[in-house]
Amino acid sequence: MSIKIDARGEACPKPVIMTKQKLDEIDGGTITTIVDNEIAKENVLKLANSLGYKYRVDKIGEHEYHIHITKGEGVKLLDRIPKDETEDITIAFTSSTMGKGSEELGKILIKSFFYTIMEVTPYPSTLIFYNGGVYLTCEGSEVLDDIKVLEERGVEIISCGTCLDYFGINDKLQVGGVSNMYTIYEKLKEAKKIMTIG
Repeated sequence: MSIKIDARGEACPKPVIMTKQKLDEIDGGTITTIVDNEIAKENVLKLANSLGYKYRVDKIGEHEYHIHITKGEGVKLLDRIPKDETEDITIAFTSSTMGKGSEELGKILIKSFFYTIMEVTPYPSTLIFYNGGVYLTCEGSEVLDDIKVLEERGVEIISCGTCLDYFGINDKLQVGGVSNMYTIYEKLKEAKKIMTIG
């Protein structure tokens, strides 16, 4: 079975949702999703990876990608680190500082918070950054090195693509992946424990 989805012109997370819906409808076969920008392409690929399906990307022209996802022949991805070193906790960062009141104090607290994450195991499984929190994963962040080390240790790092676009800092991202509200919602929904820092 082969199904084609034309998601050109659709804003994220719609291309991901459209693809997921069609994948759920079939037992096996190939879904081809057509998108017209890099962010949509990367988000659909993240979906395929998270589900463990094989995929191939064909670039057609300057701004068109055909993403072929095959269901039924995938191999589930292996965890990068042993399960006992991580815990199913998702931490969402909504600001580049911690708490309300003094911004200067908030910067001190966020640095202290990341130091604590680094020193205490098991590590959280996922860190999500949205709204002003995306500045923490970008060039100039005082906790950037800590976040990079956490990623190396197997912690998933996700920054909101819409937020990066809004602040005009897409090219400043230094760690982790760019994602969409569908993925963020799924991560928050599936996590056993959620912490929100902002």
